[in-house]
Amino acid sequence: MSEAGNGSAPAPQAAVAGAAAAVPAAASGWRWLPLAAAIIAADQLIKAWMVQHFAPLERVEVLRVLDIILTYNTGAAFSFLSEASGWQRWLFVLLALGVSTVLIVWMRRLHAAVHGLLACGLALIVGGALGNMIDRLTLGRVVDFIHVHWRQAYFPAFNLADSAITVGAVVLLIDAWRETRAARRVRA
Repeated sequence: MSEAGNGSAPAPQAAVAGAAAAVPAAASGWRWLPLAAAIIAADQLIKAWMVQHFAPLERVEVLRVLDIILTYNTGAAFSFLSEASGWQRWLFVLLALGVSTVLIVWMRRLHAAVHGLLACGLALIVGGALGNMIDRLTLGRVVDFIHVHWRQAYFPAFNLADSAITVGAVVLLIDAWRETRAARRVRA
């Protein structure tokens, strides 16, 4: 007899977990994978154009606070580990592959109609992570070209892939905020 006392057996945990993964691919968060592919393609095209048309550290002022400049980064965000002996390249490749795999599996389990914003944010992060991973595999370093500054304060150069990761993280925060608000309304 079940805990409810109605004589029916409770659903096994495995069946409940399997139900979450039973979303048809066309209705899952995978609907957003073309966005990840578009980020990768645009990122790689822009980086190839920059490498072809700019010399390292060549700078073009676009706005008083924005320059386009060709730089390379062997580290991660804010040049973290850029001075390491080379092992960091493979660490960041493995991290990008691991995180992207987990996020793609997560996207597959989402219902796109219900969790579209979440799936969009995850796709942006996947596209950015894989865009930078391609640089690490092909060049051994990441191509950066967007340089924002204010007077004498300079933000580290970044690229389209980095922007996609940042926007994706903001979208995840917005989605979490919306979910929290919806849960509060249900409780009230």
